[in-house]
Amino acid sequence: MSTPSSTAPSGAPAPASFETALAELESIVARMEAGQLPLADALAAYKRGADLLQYCQAALKDAQQQVQVLEKGVLKSFTVQAGAEAGDEP
Repeated sequence: MSTPSSTAPSGAPAPASFETALAELESIVARMEAGQLPLADALAAYKRGADLLQYCQAALKDAQQQVQVLEKGVLKSFTVQAGAEAGDEP
């Protein structure tokens, strides 16, 4: 899967993967919810969180498009052939 972008809009490097972005986003949310960040740090964290959210949404959209392509080209209705049983070899 291609990465949505190589850098985030704010100039911070883009995460290595969706999972990395999600983990960082969860960490930011936890720190902000704790209410212990100074205002400037809270604003910077909010901006980074918005960038990560945009990255994650783009990654999910890419994955959804790939699933749709697979469903159109690969997935077909399953029918059991006459005489075939679960334990039989083809």
